[in-house]
Amino acid sequence: MLTTKEAVISLVKKLPENSTLEDIMEHLYVKQKILKGQKQLETGQFYTHEEAKEIMEEWLK
Repeated sequence: MLTTKEAVISLVKKLPENSTLEDIMEHLYVKQKILKGQKQLETGQFYTHEEAKEIMEEWLK
């Protein structure tokens, strides 16, 4: 498994040469959110579709 530093270096190397700092930061932000979501799924910290639907219906009342 890659360390965080190795994963970031790999991600940056895959970006086009003309990538801006903003582009790099956006890719890192998206990667962070994906990893956080995966961890939440593994630990059961999520709502089912039906639960989310019920919550949204409450908000719209």
